[in-house]
Amino acid sequence: MENTKFNFTYLLFLALVSAMGGFLFGYDWVVIGGAKPFYELFFDISSEPTLQGWAMSSALIGCIFGAVISGFVADKFGRKQPLILAATLFTISAFGTGYVNEFTPFIIYRLIGGLGIGLASTLSPMYIAEIAPAKYRGQFVAINQLTLVVGILAAQVANFFIAEAIPENFSPSEILGSWNGQTGWRWMFWAELIPAILFFVLMFVVPKSPRFLVKINNNDAAKNVLAKIGGESYAEQELASIQQTLQESGTSKIQFSDFKSSKIKPILIIGIVLAIFQQWCGINIIFNYAEEIFTAAGYSVGDMLFNIVITGSVNLIFTLVAMRTVDSWGRRKLMLLGSIGLGAVYLILGGAYYMEFTGWPVLVLVITAIAIYSMSLAPITWVVLSEIFPNKIRGVAMSIATFALWVASFILTFTFPILNDALGASGTFWVYSFICILGFLFIKSKLPETKGKSLEEIEMELTKEK
Repeated sequence: MENTKFNFTYLLFLALVSAMGGFLFGYDWVVIGGAKPFYELFFDISSEPTLQGWAMSSALIGCIFGAVISGFVADKFGRKQPLILAATLFTISAFGTGYVNEFTPFIIYRLIGGLGIGLASTLSPMYIAEIAPAKYRGQFVAINQLTLVVGILAAQVANFFIAEAIPENFSPSEILGSWNGQTGWRWMFWAELIPAILFFVLMFVVPKSPRFLVKINNNDAAKNVLAKIGGESYAEQELASIQQTLQESGTSKIQFSDFKSSKIKPILIIGIVLAIFQQWCGINIIFNYAEEIFTAAGYSVGDMLFNIVITGSVNLIFTLVAMRTVDSWGRRKLMLLGSIGLGAVYLILGGAYYMEFTGWPVLVLVITAIAIYSMSLAPITWVVLSEIFPNKIRGVAMSIATFALWVASFILTFTFPILNDALGASGTFWVYSFICILGFLFIKSKLPETKGKSLEEIEMELTKEK
């Protein structure tokens, strides 16, 4: 299939539409940060740390439940219908969160949005992986991470332009009575309605995944989709390959024993460990520390525009770097580079805190860590997770890995204050450095290279008898 002429316009359309799940994931995840100072005053929780934390983290609970059900609905209904459901949940959440006047309904709508994130974070990269040709699959799956980063930037930009400037001498009661305190924070959530509704409408246009269509014995429809992507010859070869791997995997009905088999269990372990490692590598702590770090470097982090220029731009630029390198350098090499690179940066950063350095040296280390993560572990983990699982169990296995990722995210967030209190900033970063080194060793010994191989070739390679 080296000479196959692919319909890249059609492929890009399918990838961008499904990757809108990633965009909404990023927007929904970040928009609450800009609204936080205002809805806390509106709901009178400014002096209630527990309720403040619940407001910020409630979506994460929805994410976990979304991840749990995503695999089962994906394997029963395909990838398309659950993504339409995710778009519906994003729309309901965006409207409801901005509409309510009481705290409990606010939390309920945040949970609904989190459910959408849990579904989209699993299904968007999975769908793209199943429609993209092997040679270009890494770049296309990385589009989902790119749209996620753009979604984060969009939320930051929306928050920045929606919020009116507040004089420094304004009291909390004056802020509450201002446009920001009564209406502005609502529009931050409502701005998500535009992409959410667009995602909902466009998902009706994209076809079902050809691999799911084969799984439910709709071979003619699968061949039509594949032919539109790469022509008749490509469609025939891909269809035969998909049918062969499904036949070799036995009955189409997934059983619990499938995950305990000597062929599947090692692959599932790789997926779970990589998902956990993507969170426990500690990059979210870098973002949590951004205010202290930027302030120490002599900048005002209250300036939202500065936050966009620094973290958002670096995130975006190096995600683009990942898209350029994922199919040439390969997944394994980028994952190894990311893990050892972050380990080294954290080691030095911990030393900088221990020696009480401030200013530019610390800022450069932080930006370097964000850059390394953005071109490696952030997008490549999703690429690997979307392609290593066999066709038969891909939906459920991806769900299990994503569930592990969100639980790991919760544990990371929960344990950070404890670690920071016990070990200080320096000791905390050294702990994450050690975790990154362990991640490097695991990837080096367990993760095969998957670039340039079809999903069926990867399946045959990973499930063959050792």
